[in-house]
Amino acid sequence: MSTSTLQFDNRFLHDLPGDPVEGPALREVRGAAWSKVMPTPVAAPRLLAYSPELAERLGMGPDLLDSADFPRVFGGNALYAGMQPWAAAYGGHQFGHWAGQLGDGRAISLGELVTAQGERWELQLKGAGRTPYSRGADGRAVLRSSIREFLCSEAMHHLGVPTTRALSLVGTGDAVVRDMFYDGHPRAEPGAVVCRVAPSFLRFGSFELPASRGDIELLRQLADACIARDFPELDGAGASRYTRWFGLICERTAIMVAHWMRVGFVHGVMNTDNMSVLGLTIDYGPYGWVEDYDPDWTPNTTDAQGRRYRFGTQPQVAYWNLTRLAQALAPLFEDAAPLHEGLAAFQATYARCERADTAAKFGLLACTDDDLVLMADWRQLLQDGQMDMTLAFRALSALDLDMPSVVVLEAAFYSPEHRDAVLPAVQDWLQRYAARARADGQDPTTRRAGMDRANPIYVLRNWLAQEAIERAEQGDLEGVHTLQQVLRDPYTEQPGREHLAARRPDWARDKAGCSMLSCSS
Repeated sequence: MSTSTLQFDNRFLHDLPGDPVEGPALREVRGAAWSKVMPTPVAAPRLLAYSPELAERLGMGPDLLDSADFPRVFGGNALYAGMQPWAAAYGGHQFGHWAGQLGDGRAISLGELVTAQGERWELQLKGAGRTPYSRGADGRAVLRSSIREFLCSEAMHHLGVPTTRALSLVGTGDAVVRDMFYDGHPRAEPGAVVCRVAPSFLRFGSFELPASRGDIELLRQLADACIARDFPELDGAGASRYTRWFGLICERTAIMVAHWMRVGFVHGVMNTDNMSVLGLTIDYGPYGWVEDYDPDWTPNTTDAQGRRYRFGTQPQVAYWNLTRLAQALAPLFEDAAPLHEGLAAFQATYARCERADTAAKFGLLACTDDDLVLMADWRQLLQDGQMDMTLAFRALSALDLDMPSVVVLEAAFYSPEHRDAVLPAVQDWLQRYAARARADGQDPTTRRAGMDRANPIYVLRNWLAQEAIERAEQGDLEGVHTLQQVLRDPYTEQPGREHLAARRPDWARDKAGCSMLSCSS
C-alpha cells in the first residue's frame, strides 16, 4: 500500500542482526535482536479512537486519518510503503526471577517513522497476533486492556510523565477468549489493537538476554545501535561512551519513577522486560492510581501476596532492575566502577527529584530537610486518615494560610471514622504547613497556581476506566472519548466534569477492573 506522506528507514532492522527464520512459529531465537513476522489480519478493523496531538506530530493529516486504509494498517490487515514488521527478542527478570527468552509475544513493530522535523518514532501494534515469542498464547489483546493502554499512555503524557504514546485504538471485529483472573472462568471478549509509539522500545531485558547467553558480540551491537540511534548526543567510543550512556539510563529512570510517585501512579508489573532504557513508562497492564493513600497498595492480583511492586517500593525496585542491567552490561566494561557510578547517579537524581517535587507540591520556592519531614508526616496522615491522595494534595492549594482548616480536605476522606481519628493531628499539621508556606513569602496567587501545576485534579482512576470499558463493550464509545478529552488537561478544573475528579465510589472498592487487575487487564 502506498502513501507519499510517511517515510520509514527502520534502523533497528538494518543495524542489528535478524532471525534467519521468518514467521510466527515458536522458537528459541539466538544471535538475533529481531524476527521478521507479519501481523495476523483481523475480521473487521474499525477505528475507535486516536490521539490528534500525536497524529499531528507524526505528520498524519486528516486525509490519512479519515481514509479507509488507516484502520486496516493499524488493525494489522495492510502496510504502508516502507513498513517492515518485526518482533523484538529480549529476556527479563519477572517478579525477581530470571525468566529467559521472552520477547514481543503480542506486539509487532511496523517500522520506524522519520518525520519532517527529523524525529524518529517506532510504530508498534499491540494485539497484532502470534510471533515467535508468544509462548503458546494467541498474540491478541482484548478491548478492555486496549482501552486502558490507549487512555493511560496519553493521560500520562499530559500529566508530564515520561511515557510511550498511543496513536490509535482499533476494534478488530474478532472475539478473544481470556481468563481475566486465571481462575478457570474464561469468556469471549471483543478484540482490539493499540498502536503505541516511542522513539524506541528497547528494554533492560533486551540486553539481559544476550548477556545471559554469553553473546557479547550481540550485546555490544545492541549497545552501539542504541547509543547511535537513541542517544546521539553521546560522542566518542568505547568504555567512556558506555559509562555516560548507562549513567543517562539511570538518571532517566529516576526521573520517570519520581514522576510516578508525584502523581500516585502504580505500574503494577515492574519486571526488567517492562523497563525502557529511554526512561519511558512502558507496558500498561495492571496499573492503577493510589486513591485512599496506601504505600503498600498494588493493583496486580498476581502480586497480591508478595506485593513486590507496591506503590511505595517503586524507587527501590527500579534500582534493583538497574542493578540487573548493570550486570548484563558488565562485559562491556573493564571494571565495575563506572556501573556503580551510574547506580549512584540514580540515587542522586531521585533525591533531587524528590526535593523538587516536594517543593512544587507544597508550593514552596525550595525544599529543606525539614520540608522532607513535613512531607513524610503528611503522607502518614494521608494513610492513617484514609485520604484520597490526588484530592488531598490538590486541596492544599486552596488552604487559607492565615486560618488553616481541615474543611478544605473534607472531599478527600473515605471514612468518617478515620477522619475523626486523625482530625487533631491533621489540624496540627496544617498549622505547621501554613506557617512554613507563609515564611516562604510567595504571593498567594502565585503559590496556588504553582501548586495546581504540580498536583493534578484528573487522573485515570481505575473505576473511571472500567465505566468507559463497560460502555465500549456495548458499542458506546462516548465514555472513552470523554475521558480522553478531560485527561488532555489534567491540571485545570473543567466545569461539568466534577464527577471525573471525585473519590472512588463505594461500589468500586472491590469491583473487578477497579481494584483487582491481572496481567491480562
